[in-house]
Amino acid sequence: MKNFFRLQIPAVSENESFARVAVAAFVAQLDPTLDELTEIKTAISEAVTNSIIHGYEENSEGIIEIEVSIEEFIVTVKVKDMGIGITDIEEARTPLYTSKPELERSGMGFTIIENFMDEVTINTGAMQGTEIIMIKHLTGAKALVN
Repeated sequence: MKNFFRLQIPAVSENESFARVAVAAFVAQLDPTLDELTEIKTAISEAVTNSIIHGYEENSEGIIEIEVSIEEFIVTVKVKDMGIGITDIEEARTPLYTSKPELERSGMGFTIIENFMDEVTINTGAMQGTEIIMIKHLTGAKALVN
């Protein structure tokens, strides 16, 4: 089975929880485990928050695009912004690194995403926006039947 949805939301912090719940509701049709669902929701929260805080620097006129697809037991989530991009992706992926220390950010966004998802690809460049592609292989009851 292949199914998908696309969502565009303004880059405002209030939409982070909406994105997390929308993705979780869609993925629920595969009957994931509670841990799997929590991990996906957390990864979405981190990716969307990164777009808001870092990509658009809290400019609410920015748009975040979210695309989720499911095929058999594989969930693919893409979170994309057209913000300022990341000039040094390796530095940004370093645990505890933050480009916004004045905001008391933890610097763990990419680390959390990479620990909770099975595959993570980050496409970015200075002034080119950022696209995070996250893949999760589900082992929940329904996934094992398919």
